[in-house]
Amino acid sequence: MPGHTPHRTPLKRVSQGSLFALSRSGNNPDAPHGLGFIEPVMAELVDEVETLQANVEGLRNLSNSLKTFNESFASWLYVMDMNALTVDWPQAPTDASFRLAKRRREENARLAEEAVLKAASAVPPPPDLEADRTTFTENQESDTTYTTNATTRNASTSIAKSASTGILKKKAKPKLTVKEKKERSLSLEKIVMSLPLEFRGSDPGLRRNMESVIEFMMDSDGRGIKLIEIIRPPDLNQARVNKCLIALVNRKIVQKENSTGTVLYHWTGLL
Repeated sequence: MPGHTPHRTPLKRVSQGSLFALSRSGNNPDAPHGLGFIEPVMAELVDEVETLQANVEGLRNLSNSLKTFNESFASWLYVMDMNALTVDWPQAPTDASFRLAKRRREENARLAEEAVLKAASAVPPPPDLEADRTTFTENQESDTTYTTNATTRNASTSIAKSASTGILKKKAKPKLTVKEKKERSLSLEKIVMSLPLEFRGSDPGLRRNMESVIEFMMDSDGRGIKLIEIIRPPDLNQARVNKCLIALVNRKIVQKENSTGTVLYHWTGLL
């Protein structure tokens, strides 16, 4: 049996441009020996690689420039948008609007001043003070007249003078029991709390004056009280008494009567 011949791959023809051909070519007798022929090729490769690196660096710089430009341009667009929303108002006030607003303020101030003057001229003078002052003056004149005549009159004439003045002697105030004092205190507190704030404690002195006036009116036994009967200077002067009586009259706790020509105050209590 003939022997089997193994298959063999034919050798490829050496490429003429290969490094081996350059090193073994007989047409180039001056070719470097060994690996010396690689040096010029590697130098050329290094130059190309440096060129590639420079181009890549240029692309990177271009990318950074584009990124910076994009951020700046986006910021500019955002600022323009905000400017359009906050500044560019088609109905924004003009100089004429400010002049009109100033003219309106002046007109309102003038109208307010005229209203204040008109209200001040329309308010009549308080009649209570004038009437009480007249009554007080008449009583003073009567006291002066009777004091002059008292130097020549006897004791009976003095009694007649006291009766003619119409000023009654103050009766002794009855003593109150503990229960009555407690009820009186509760009534005073209830009445004072129904009055304006200035009488409820913001001014302690005014509250004490109001309580004194209320107690005096409670002890009047229904008779008419004149303003001068309540005056107890220096703390409870005429102005304080008049102020307290005005507040009580406005609250309808005290009723004012002027039918006889003399101002009298009657106690009605808190309804």
